[in-house]
Amino acid sequence: MPKITTFLTYAEHAEDAAAFYVSIFPNSRILRTTRYLEGAPMPPGSVMTVEFELDGQEYVALNGGPHFTFTDGFSLSVACADQEEIDRYWSALTRDGGQEVACGWLTDRFGVRWQINTPLLGEMFANADQAAAQRAFEAMMKMTKIDIAELQRAFDGA
Repeated sequence: MPKITTFLTYAEHAEDAAAFYVSIFPNSRILRTTRYLEGAPMPPGSVMTVEFELDGQEYVALNGGPHFTFTDGFSLSVACADQEEIDRYWSALTRDGGQEVACGWLTDRFGVRWQINTPLLGEMFANADQAAAQRAFEAMMKMTKIDIAELQRAFDGA
């Protein structure tokens, strides 16, 4: 089977981004760094790629130049077990210039979009009780960071 790896292309700072992500997520590490050679579109010796793992999932970060940017159509989703995890990842990824967006979405200081959420959302939205699902959905739409207790209160109609 082919191996599929997420490839993130930054204008610059791929090495900083990879180090930042590895510092946040458990069981993560930098695997390898490559450098541009003579004749490349970037200065020889500058970082070209950084291969890294986030909790066992492999990624590659590339310094591609100023014409590369991230869009809202791409995000990395983190399914958190509880509010403590949501709070920890939210705080880490928004610090030093990250931006809160809406409904559990944020943009880190490197421009990458993240969804910091809980599997409970999918369970609630797929519930046979459509009125409860609708209440949970409406509550989520008012949130910036996901609040599990508030979602549960809305779902329960409390």
